[in-house]
Amino acid sequence: MQFDSIKTCSRRTADFSDIFFFFTSVKWKGKDLFDLVCRTLGLRETWFFGLQYTIKDTVAWLKMDKKVLDHDVPTEEPVTFHFLAKFYPENAEEELVQEITQHLFFLQVKKQILDEKIYCPPEASVLLASYAVQAKYGDYDPNVHKRGFLAQEELLPKRVINLYQMTPEMWEERITAWYAEHRGRARDEAEMEYLKIAQDLEMYGVNYFAIRNKKGTELLLGVDALGLHIYDPDNRLTPKISFPWNEIRNISYSDKEFTIKPLDKKIDVFKFNSSKLRVNKLILQLCIGNHDLFMRRRKADSLEVQQMKAQAREEKARKQMERQRLAREKKMREEAERTRDELERRLMQLKEEATMANEALMRSEETADLLAEKAQITEEEAKLLAQKAAEAEQEMQRIKATAIRTEEEKRLMEQKVLEAEMLALKMAEESERRAKEADQLKQDLQEARESERRAKQKLLEITSKSSYTPMNVTTTLPTDLPSFNLINESLSFDFKDTDMKRLSMEIEKEKVEYMEKSKHLQEQLNELKTEIEALKLKERETALDILHNENASRGNSKHNTIKKVSEGSSLFEGLAEP
Repeated sequence: MQFDSIKTCSRRTADFSDIFFFFTSVKWKGKDLFDLVCRTLGLRETWFFGLQYTIKDTVAWLKMDKKVLDHDVPTEEPVTFHFLAKFYPENAEEELVQEITQHLFFLQVKKQILDEKIYCPPEASVLLASYAVQAKYGDYDPNVHKRGFLAQEELLPKRVINLYQMTPEMWEERITAWYAEHRGRARDEAEMEYLKIAQDLEMYGVNYFAIRNKKGTELLLGVDALGLHIYDPDNRLTPKISFPWNEIRNISYSDKEFTIKPLDKKIDVFKFNSSKLRVNKLILQLCIGNHDLFMRRRKADSLEVQQMKAQAREEKARKQMERQRLAREKKMREEAERTRDELERRLMQLKEEATMANEALMRSEETADLLAEKAQITEEEAKLLAQKAAEAEQEMQRIKATAIRTEEEKRLMEQKVLEAEMLALKMAEESERRAKEADQLKQDLQEARESERRAKQKLLEITSKSSYTPMNVTTTLPTDLPSFNLINESLSFDFKDTDMKRLSMEIEKEKVEYMEKSKHLQEQLNELKTEIEALKLKERETALDILHNENASRGNSKHNTIKKVSEGSSLFEGLAEP
């Protein structure tokens, strides 16, 4: 087996899936390699993790006190070690302190759910997917996260997708509906919410091993943070029997035979056989590690853990302040944008009013010109009529001077005179009417010009009002916002006295809000389950789906079994032959 010198590869992804180590030193122990990985990741909560490898189809973990090359590792190159969580917390929110620790658990549990190594009900799968989307994409924005933005994401187990007559668009719609409700949650908060839901799943954190009892009955042994559990091979959800760590006196193995001695000496010792000696070693290793953590949780935190928790609280408070500052800035920016939009809208309105006033002015000028032209024509017509009236008067005088002596001629003359007089009178009336009309037109012209003057005045006023431009709005953004200096001494937090009381009140408030949210969440899960029930393809239900539904209707769960054991129920009866 050829090894390179100790170094880390420069290639690294956001989810830490591609970090490579090469080494030649045959003296390196498992702890040396493990510590190198932890330092590279910046991980301090090392007790949850280990380096896993596979040998002859069996999972094994690198021992800390043993040289790497002394392990029974595969001979093929390169040898691959997987940095994974070996032990799981009972309560992720209380035990996982570092953000990197939470992130690593989130990635591992998410993969186990998608790979169906942990059974997850369909409605819970949708909820978990929504938190995974929040962790990756941040707050939902309908302008950015449009239909189809999750098309390339693997968010649901294939079992869930195949169980319902639903298109990818229908699943995305339901995931997005919950995703939109997670607004304001940072990545670490969304990942923690994911873990808090996942840790209540029946197969979460359980390592299963095929075993046989004395009669040769095939069973499954489950090892997890709570204790040891015995399952039927066809039912990995609910254990037949459970051994909480505080109810176990001794665990040992001899060759392939494994022995569990209950604390109560009246109960028979439970023995079983595994398939390989290597499997018994792994079971004992997991038992020791889980039991140590079980006891550690029930003692006061070590100085290191206290320090880590204090730093985590300070970091959480700092991030909270940072989020509040960003939220304030965002709100002020949105208000400034709204003000700018309002000013731009007002400016457009003023421009429209100016355009309308200008058009009215042009129409007034055109009307004034028409009225002036019409008044001139009317005045000329009045002069012409007056001239004709004068001519008629002269004609009448001439006719009177040349009177005809005969009676007939006199009568005809009188008739003509009468007609001339009537014509002259009519001409005089028409002339007077036209003169009045000309005066009226002159008055209308004067009013039109006055209207034109007022329109020009209004246009000048509007122009003076709109003399500013919307570009000045950007300068109204506050430049004196409080800065946040990461090195400033004011960032050191003191969680004593008044601050401690305030923090306690905030924690109590968060508990109440969490209870209310949990109730609301359960209602939402039930609503979704009812909604998609009609689209379920019953013939595609797996054995685990059927078992989960039965357990849910009966109220059975792994945690209930543990609770019954703690309350003194006789679950160990017939232990030797389950």
